Amino acid sequence: MKKTWMIILSALLCIVSACSSYEFKADTDWEIEDFTMTNHRGDPMTNEQLRGKPYLAMFMFTNCVTVCSPMTYNMTQIQQKLVDNNIEDYHIVGFSVDPAVDTPQKLTDYLSFYEVPDESKWHLLTGYDQTFISQFAKRSFKTLVQDDLNSDQVIHAVTFFLVDANGVAIKNYRGYSENDADVPVDQIVADLQSLLEQ
Repeated sequence: MKKTWMIILSALLCIVSACSSYEFKADTDWEIEDFTMTNHRGDPMTNEQLRGKPYLAMFMFTNCVTVCSPMTYNMTQIQQKLVDNNIEDYHIVGFSVDPAVDTPQKLTDYLSFYEVPDESKWHLLTGYDQTFISQFAKRSFKTLVQDDLNSDQVIHAVTFFLVDANGVAIKNYRGYSENDADVPVDQIVADLQSLLEQ
């Protein structure tokens, strides 16, 4: 039984790794379903409020001991490039995969550990339950979010998503790698800029 569980876990980790490097095809755009959440400022946030501007999205949580911190750092580096290129009309959205722990205050404290070029663009979201975020991630982003019943961690892909101004996820990118060169910062900036110029 233990061997079977290890095989299943290994396969699951391979799937998560594969998700992080897969790029959306032009004919497989996915519309983000309606949601009402709470951002790290304690304000309600809906997908309708995000419409009109493209956004970069990721799944993360404050108690993460592995990939979330470098992913968040990488997102700040992307934002710095956006600032350097005078790109202003966008959002950055982080969906907490551990909403029972991640209160707005905890998300605010988490973000304060990073040198964020423009915090006003960020929305770290919570205010739902674990079942909701697992289903939301699957339906809207075609990505895995799964609670690890043997620890306080949550399994999720190391992916950044580009969502257009109409609320459609059109592309994804590797958001974390042991080799920083594998995170396509310049490509993400160029793709977001291209959306704004359409």
